[in-house]
Amino acid sequence: MITAIFRTGLLTAVTLAAAAGTAGAGGFGRGEADTDILYEDGTAAFRAKTTFVAPQRGYETINGAAATDGKTLDSYFVPSLGVMARMSDNLACAGTYTQPFGASVEYGAQAQAADAAASATGNATVEAKFRTHEYGLTCAVRTELERGRVTFLGGVFVQSFDYTEVSRLGTLRLKDDSELGYRLGAAYEIPDIALRAEMMYRSQVSHDGDGGFTVSGAGAPVLSAITGTVVPAGLELPAVGAGTLPQSLELSLQSGIAPGWLAFGSVKWTDWSVLPTLDYTITGLGPLSKNFRFRDGWTVTGGVGHTFTDTISGAVSLTWDRGVGTGADIMTDSWTVGLGTGIKAGPGEFRVGGAVSYLTSGSQQAGATLADYNATVGSDVAYGANVSYLLKF
Repeated sequence: MITAIFRTGLLTAVTLAAAAGTAGAGGFGRGEADTDILYEDGTAAFRAKTTFVAPQRGYETINGAAATDGKTLDSYFVPSLGVMARMSDNLACAGTYTQPFGASVEYGAQAQAADAAASATGNATVEAKFRTHEYGLTCAVRTELERGRVTFLGGVFVQSFDYTEVSRLGTLRLKDDSELGYRLGAAYEIPDIALRAEMMYRSQVSHDGDGGFTVSGAGAPVLSAITGTVVPAGLELPAVGAGTLPQSLELSLQSGIAPGWLAFGSVKWTDWSVLPTLDYTITGLGPLSKNFRFRDGWTVTGGVGHTFTDTISGAVSLTWDRGVGTGADIMTDSWTVGLGTGIKAGPGEFRVGGAVSYLTSGSQQAGATLADYNATVGSDVAYGANVSYLLKF
């Protein structure tokens, strides 16, 4: 009964808490590869998950005036797929897919006006978004001990990067189809009491993207004046860019604490300080950069799970995520409550849950290495929902 909670409540509540928390803090983190599928029993397993996050965040003031633009962060989905094959009692491998990092923001007329006033060319960002895709293969080798067992995990993944920024002068697109990364981990388990302690490391990935900048109708006369040549609307200027997405290290703990009850928790460090800027060069316009100046992120989760019947389990969790913003962008602390339930249905398990995040207030400051204009946000909320289905053979 205790181990049943581990396979349902833990994965549901923790995943939901982490996903909703990234709506307002934790840098650009979104999904994590489903390496937990390596601990499932049986010779094969398949899990499909999707998480929806709706951050309700917008500026409260812009350059000291009350903001009227409304919400700036877009809602998003995070897909996840995991397929596990167990070759022997001691060896299993899993193929995984997810979108580990991403962001999507749209700026209203007031924010655009403030941005344009700070620019020598009157340029302003209208919207910006980026997405990554991760395809991974991870294997687990375990060794039985006199008391419990040890599992060693390792694998590689390929990560892509796709960035689009629409401004008054034109649209910038940068893309890097594939860069290689790796993950390493180890775990100690005592299955009889559902105890597991796992440490997992994921490497950083440096991207070198190329693409182009398509000149807008408003941008054509401005860029013509800058370059001293005629730059027609619709012309695509070659562009290249580079940036690094962070490494992370996570310690996860869980244990049965009473018949039918499980306690769990985790601490995760993410090296967001590795991304001070996104640097890019547009032919004819020279080198440019977008400031982030993030500090490292910390995410702490704790919760309990309970088995209600042989087919229904549930869990509740609380997550604190330290905001990574230092003034160039607004990335504040968040507190998230997650609720999840697991229901054995037919040949598999259906899991569903929801989460609510409280996003603390914060500000950004104008400066040469900071933001283009001053702005503040108040206390906001974000909502998350998650659905998954696990099939084992």
